[in-house]
Amino acid sequence: MKKYILLFLLFAVFSKSVAQELHRDSMKSQSIKEVIIIGTNKISLKEEKQLGSIDEYLQKSAKIDMVKRGTYAWEPLINSMPTERTLLTIDGMRIFGACTDKMDPITSYVEVSNLSEAVVSSGQDGSCHGSTIGGAVDLKRNSSKFGAQKLNATLNSGFESVNLQKIFGAGLTFKNEKFYSDANFMLRDAENYIAGNNTEIPFSQFSKLNVSGITGIKIGENKLLEASVIYDKASDVGYPALTMDVSLAKALITSLKFQILPSSGFMKDWETKIYYNTITHRMDDTKRSNVAIHMNMPGWSETFGYYSHLKTNLKNHEFLFNLNGFYNTSTAEMTMYPKDPNESIMFMYTWPKVRTFFQGIYAEDQLKINENSSFKFSLSAGYHRNSVESEFGLNSLQIFYPNLPAQKDRFLKSFAANYFDQKNSWEYGFGAGFGDRAPSVSEGYGFYLFNSMENYDYIGNPTLKNESSVEGNAFVGVKTKKITAKLSSSYFFISNYIVGEILTSAAPMTIGARGVKIYKALENATIFNISLDTEIKLLPSLKWNSQLVYSSGKDFSKENLPFISPLSYRSALKFDQNKFTAAVSVEGNSKHANFAPKFGEIFKDAYVVSNLNFGYLFSFNQVRVLTKAGVENIFNSYYSTYSDWNNMPRTGRNFVFNMNASF
Repeated sequence: MKKYILLFLLFAVFSKSVAQELHRDSMKSQSIKEVIIIGTNKISLKEEKQLGSIDEYLQKSAKIDMVKRGTYAWEPLINSMPTERTLLTIDGMRIFGACTDKMDPITSYVEVSNLSEAVVSSGQDGSCHGSTIGGAVDLKRNSSKFGAQKLNATLNSGFESVNLQKIFGAGLTFKNEKFYSDANFMLRDAENYIAGNNTEIPFSQFSKLNVSGITGIKIGENKLLEASVIYDKASDVGYPALTMDVSLAKALITSLKFQILPSSGFMKDWETKIYYNTITHRMDDTKRSNVAIHMNMPGWSETFGYYSHLKTNLKNHEFLFNLNGFYNTSTAEMTMYPKDPNESIMFMYTWPKVRTFFQGIYAEDQLKINENSSFKFSLSAGYHRNSVESEFGLNSLQIFYPNLPAQKDRFLKSFAANYFDQKNSWEYGFGAGFGDRAPSVSEGYGFYLFNSMENYDYIGNPTLKNESSVEGNAFVGVKTKKITAKLSSSYFFISNYIVGEILTSAAPMTIGARGVKIYKALENATIFNISLDTEIKLLPSLKWNSQLVYSSGKDFSKENLPFISPLSYRSALKFDQNKFTAAVSVEGNSKHANFAPKFGEIFKDAYVVSNLNFGYLFSFNQVRVLTKAGVENIFNSYYSTYSDWNNMPRTGRNFVFNMNASF
């Protein structure tokens, strides 16, 4: 409690101090959302590593951390909460991974060439497309707009020394007054990476192909029809922190959108989309030595969905309504092959063909009180149904829940209220909200899911109540000619907090496991986050950017929650003049003393790493070529962080080269 009081005092002092040296500067919007610019379609000197992964872009946000099980497909945490408590969408589309070990968050099925930006929302501000506790990330597709006829091509190439990663991509865009089309692809191929002590980390290689297309047609004066597709295939993906690798992770993501953009009147924007996506994910351990029993663990996820998104204006009110729904089927299997040919092959469903149906409605009203202040109120309601289609899988769960029905219905709801104010060059806001969520497929219906960090098998619990959260948030920001700063904080009181607890009456299925855990609901838990982002213009061409983040998480008995970051920081000096850019940066964490041993966490030392990069933009008539080169982890430090699964070390010194050409 003393820590919270001190941090809020800091908040108050900051608010007073920034108010004393302000000048008038209109803010573009009064919102607690954060937008991260992504993409390869635009040449940008500001981006240090334009061909970095989606994960590397997202972790720049103070609200996002990453759980790393290797160098591929990191799991995003929003406000210190994992994907069960958050919402990840692609252009508003619901997509569900097919891996019981969370090896395939939906961010792994897109590429920087597909996207233009990521919109990060905190808490119930992210409930537009479904229920959430921690917040949401919506990955926005990159597409052209109607306009004068133009054909443009891009070519991208990159190399990283730490794992000999080769990157190659290309894109083609065309537009005129009634038609536009974008197509692109990206290839990545990487070998095992080298840690800071020059040790090769086996089973950390990966190969990935991504192809994307989007086409729009004007079918009326203010009407648009747009079709899009993403095909993503990763193969031979190693996960050094886990006991299994991935031979195939494949996704097909499709959508058809109809949009009306009236030039005037009550309706501002009406967008309706139908979509379909399917994911195939195959885990195996055929390349691992000393395996006690060989296992094959494929998974499938298939989703049909839609949303209809309406924006309207009425006097001082800006209304947003979203009617949305989806139907998902998640299936995962495990087949075990004993070394003794006389023993029988064993089979089980780890996700027993769980079908999830959701129908929700979201409404938002942003009221403009005056030129400087506004109030936003939102609420949502949803019907959620799970049903188990596999009789064999249902019978397996009935070992633990004898009277378990095949179907479970839930009602989900949320509401939030936020106030924003801007005076001269400073702004502030505060708000509160409530929301709940249904247990995930693993939490509700998982069957002997092995957690290698805790060394326990997990059993789902279909009888769990909805997990709910009451939250509060606040921010204050300032923007002068030389200084931009923003201090943000959030607090979550989560009831029926879902975690695993030891089940002494069951024996583990995994050879060598310590035992079995079953998902239970703790009475409550609390999570607190505070961050400070600053930018100081030292000279016209020289800026100093810094970020400081602190988090705390406790359950009702004051024990630490897992994956709560210690004090973390980033700081960078950036020079940008004409066509040349350079930056030197440091990033690190304090020691991780508030770890959660019952969830497999251990004490971690503090660390700091240094990075350097520079770039130059070449122009040849209509051709622009941006070259970027740099070094990450300059001093080849050996370290791991609180979010590295099974204490897996991070990458060592890495020489990076990126080239982006636009024709």
